[in-house]
Amino acid sequence: MRIAIIDLGTNTFNLLIAEQKDDSYTILTENKYPAKLGKGGINDKRILPEAMERGIKALETHLTTIKQYNADKVICMATAAIRSAKNGQEFVEKVKHELELDINVIDGQKEAELIFDGVKQVIPIGNERVIILDIGGGSNEFIIANKDGVLWKHSFDLGIARLLDRFQPSDPITDEEIKEVEEYIKSELTLLYKAIERYPTKTLIGSSGSFDTISGMIAAEHHPHLDMKKVMSYFIPLSYAEKMHKLFLKSNAKQRKEMKRMDLHRVEMIVLASIFINFIVKEFDIKEIWQCAFALKEGTILQIIKNQL
Repeated sequence: MRIAIIDLGTNTFNLLIAEQKDDSYTILTENKYPAKLGKGGINDKRILPEAMERGIKALETHLTTIKQYNADKVICMATAAIRSAKNGQEFVEKVKHELELDINVIDGQKEAELIFDGVKQVIPIGNERVIILDIGGGSNEFIIANKDGVLWKHSFDLGIARLLDRFQPSDPITDEEIKEVEEYIKSELTLLYKAIERYPTKTLIGSSGSFDTISGMIAAEHHPHLDMKKVMSYFIPLSYAEKMHKLFLKSNAKQRKEMKRMDLHRVEMIVLASIFINFIVKEFDIKEIWQCAFALKEGTILQIIKNQL
């Protein structure tokens, strides 16, 4: 059976098509479309009309691909932008009416669970605790886990689209603005501080999104022959991450566009994403960073195979 998963994120609508056979699956294709569903209205808890149209266009593009692969089933998973918007249900109904697609709007806890089920397929999580971070546009999910499973998880409304809309930083960002962003992040992460106190960990696993872009850019410099499309996880030395972070802070949008392997759809948000990652690394004395290419989509496939979804 061929299954298509569409992850309707705040910034990007991601598509994965997989062939399921018994209790395993093979990924046939992946694609993404910059829907920017939260742009302009995310902190007002509204999806603007032009954002809805971008969302419809993104889904139409993915449906074309799905038809080419003759998928038997299409599963749409909606996260922060739609679940937190006052008119999120209006978008769900619009999609149903125009495209005949049913959208599953999931809460933050379910989103974190699916992310973990994606990551654990790629990263060998053992006795030592790890903290998984999925940076989204509307929300950021943290999961603390070991080989026994999830010990703690939470979804924070600290997605990069929200931060960008809230702070609208200069380009390049100023030292004062960096401090302001970090102070705000700290004030919102009380539950994480308590969780880390209970379940200390020194290993950070970043899933998908901004971590994919950052790891790709680091690999371009240090492992230029590595085909990142074939790599499901990538070790990021702290010194490499710090160097890239400093480069982002000094850059303007034009300079970032010209950086090797920069995802052009992330030019606007990568600085705040890097600030968020750097804050977590410094604040919690992280010693190792890994990037993981699997996240919600792959977790969704796994749960379908296990009849958990």
